[in-house]
Amino acid sequence: MRGKTGRGERADATRELILATAERLFAEHGVFAVSNRQVSEAAGQGNNAAVGYHFGTKTDLVRAIARKHAEPVEELRQRMVAEVGESPGVRDWVACLVRPSTNHLAELGSPTWYARFTAQAMTDPGLREIMVHESRTAPSLRRIIQGLDECLSDLPAEVRAERSDMARQLMVHICAERERALALGTATPRSSWYGAGTGLIDAIVGLWLAPVSQP
Repeated sequence: MRGKTGRGERADATRELILATAERLFAEHGVFAVSNRQVSEAAGQGNNAAVGYHFGTKTDLVRAIARKHAEPVEELRQRMVAEVGESPGVRDWVACLVRPSTNHLAELGSPTWYARFTAQAMTDPGLREIMVHESRTAPSLRRIIQGLDECLSDLPAEVRAERSDMARQLMVHICAERERALALGTATPRSSWYGAGTGLIDAIVGLWLAPVSQP
């Protein structure tokens, strides 16, 4: 029984090591520039098929990385959504979108790779669907979208869809740019992830409330 537990612990440790290594390599070089064999080698696995053994395909590996982060982000988001209640304020719902991600990045410490990994995955049509699916199945996110729709019911549907895409791009790429700057040791506009979250909330609220011009 003790030996079985030891094997299980070693397997879990190996999976975590592979996940962390893949996330770093994907963030730094792009998902399709890195093979499963390279991930296995960089993770110090003697068996070059370790990724396949523990995760399956590269798509499965990307999904596992996304889920690893989705769980703590969802916990943070659920708490914020519960605090917001039935708020009619756009800023409250935007904060529910932004703060969980930036707070999670802050809690990861330094260095991080998740923001750049997300940006890499979101630029690939096939992997983007995985990332969107993993986030949109979260109950709290559905409530946030509902809350924003109620606040912005006067906006035409096509404008809401357009601005939702813009807001997502801002969140993904501003976080990735900040993470890249931190990795390179270059200056960032804000001194903390909390400050970066505040800047994003200000920008996205402004985006949602901007006047709509006629074509």
